[in-house]
Amino acid sequence: MKKILITGATGQIGSELTPVLRKKFGSENVIAVGHKRKPGREILETGPYSSVDIRDKQALQRLVTDHDVDTVFHLVSLLSAVAEEQPQRAWDINMNGLSNILEISREYHCALFFPSSIAAFGPLTPPDNTPQDTIQHPNTIYGITKVSGELLCDYYHRRFGVDTRSVRFPGLISHKVLPGGGTTDYAVHIFYHALKDNHYTCFLRSDTQLDMMYMPDAIQAAIQLMESDREGLIHRNGYNITAMSFAPAQLAEEIKKHIPDFTISYTVDPVRQAIADSWPRHMDDRSARKEWQWAPQYTLAAMVEDMLDKLSHRIKAS
Repeated sequence: MKKILITGATGQIGSELTPVLRKKFGSENVIAVGHKRKPGREILETGPYSSVDIRDKQALQRLVTDHDVDTVFHLVSLLSAVAEEQPQRAWDINMNGLSNILEISREYHCALFFPSSIAAFGPLTPPDNTPQDTIQHPNTIYGITKVSGELLCDYYHRRFGVDTRSVRFPGLISHKVLPGGGTTDYAVHIFYHALKDNHYTCFLRSDTQLDMMYMPDAIQAAIQLMESDREGLIHRNGYNITAMSFAPAQLAEEIKKHIPDFTISYTVDPVRQAIADSWPRHMDDRSARKEWQWAPQYTLAAMVEDMLDKLSHRIKAS
């Protein structure tokens, strides 16, 4: 990686990936691309930034050629709950945007990172220790775009030799940027409410167990995969990866160790609950561990402690 383009740079993943890559490769060598969400100072003032709709292929081509880009982290996506409300828009952004990036990667010989998701599985998938290779029959438009994205990336690799690589992210937890309409958003919102109100009303059942990951591990996974020797990669698109698996009640109990007065209640959102029930409870990520030495750093306890510490400082400063 010498010159990197990040689409969706103002989103939950991009807002943390961009500074890390700029520190690693140099600010001028990492071009951030956003669209509707206003970029923070950390992105806007530390390197190149452009506001471009992912469906505008010509504008994306100009960025790639003007900056001599050789690697793309394509992070733009309409997330699960929002996508169910706007399925046609989700397909347009998630699939037509990816198609544009794949064509540009083919034309200009760029390596491409694509974030897939546990949503690429479905209710017929084995939910416990979900195998790397198994049935993928999602019943949400978000999941359909993710499994279609995996297949399309695989096709471009086999047919055109594009260096495509992807991971199936679990739910992601971050203290920097609020998530934008995903099914696992509760695992971020709960921390804000715990610190401000000592109470949180969760939209999933108390026993809804799902794979999760703290954002520093997610960022490391994306970079590590793209830096790995291509000869060792068998399951390119995409790898199961996970760090921890828990239910809302378990997360609440871990928070109570730091905030004893914290309480949680449940008002279930049927749409998000149905989505969560169709996803794996825990994925088998041995292929990623074997093929590119994936290993998460954060446990549930370590993540909760760090989230509360970082957010408490932010809330006090606001």
